[in-house]
Amino acid sequence: MNRRIVLHKKKKTSCSDKIFVVLNTVFMIILVIFTLYPVLNTLVVSLNDGTDALRGGLYLWPRKWTLQNYITVIQKNNLIIGAYISVARTVLGTLLALSANALLAFIVSRKRFLFKKQLSLFWVITMYVNGGLIPTFLLYKSLGLTNSFYVYIIPGMLGAFNMLVIRTYMAGIPDSLEESAQLDGAGYMTVFVKIISPLCKPVYATVALFIAVGHWNSWFDAMLYNRMSSNLTTLQYELMKLLSSVTNQSTSVEAMKNAASSVTPTSVRAAATILTMLPIVCLYPFLQRYFVTGLTIGGVKE
Repeated sequence: MNRRIVLHKKKKTSCSDKIFVVLNTVFMIILVIFTLYPVLNTLVVSLNDGTDALRGGLYLWPRKWTLQNYITVIQKNNLIIGAYISVARTVLGTLLALSANALLAFIVSRKRFLFKKQLSLFWVITMYVNGGLIPTFLLYKSLGLTNSFYVYIIPGMLGAFNMLVIRTYMAGIPDSLEESAQLDGAGYMTVFVKIISPLCKPVYATVALFIAVGHWNSWFDAMLYNRMSSNLTTLQYELMKLLSSVTNQSTSVEAMKNAASSVTPTSVRAAATILTMLPIVCLYPFLQRYFVTGLTIGGVKE
């Protein structure tokens, strides 16, 4: 049996294609540099002596290494309690909010749900209209949410934007999957848990990251509703108070130079920034692999 050898000629790259590749590579390198440099510079300032940092000229490497900036931040009162509360509200708040938004999105995305358009419009309106700060505070107080851990969890369980994002993704899942499951006797909860949710891992991961970042960075609600309770403070609120106290101590350069401590507001602010963003930076690589699409391709049998 004769074998035919087919030789494929390599496609010649035109001059315009080469120019595009070069320009695109240069542009992406510049974009990466502009994106990473502020973070690296903040890290350098946080690891450098505060008084020495006042001279300027710090770019990608510290001149005088020190951990005093981080020690100052960590030794702040109530910081451990704030970190514990922040982790608890981030984990619990993310799980409950994701579950609530996913359930509501599943209901609204079903074609046989009669009031899906009206309910979707209602949620869109809530994105632009709210009762205001004082009515919200009075409402939470009347519900007994002030001076309580639940004020971090319950008000943020449902979010219009997150629900609409999940609903849009669910609407793109073929109806044949749900119909096949229902023919086999599956109910709506079974369809949601075993059919829809496994296909929604990418959007779940994305929304979960949005919610987790919002909980982790939140400090305003702690100041409004749990200001009098030190056991319910959050890490961000404690860091905000630390920055405010350090900044208000003395702002003159000479006073900082003559101070016995090598810590300055700029160096403390840099250390607090790094500590704040570190957990989210560590979490993102685990969720990045879910940021893909097309999981439903091939899921429908013809």
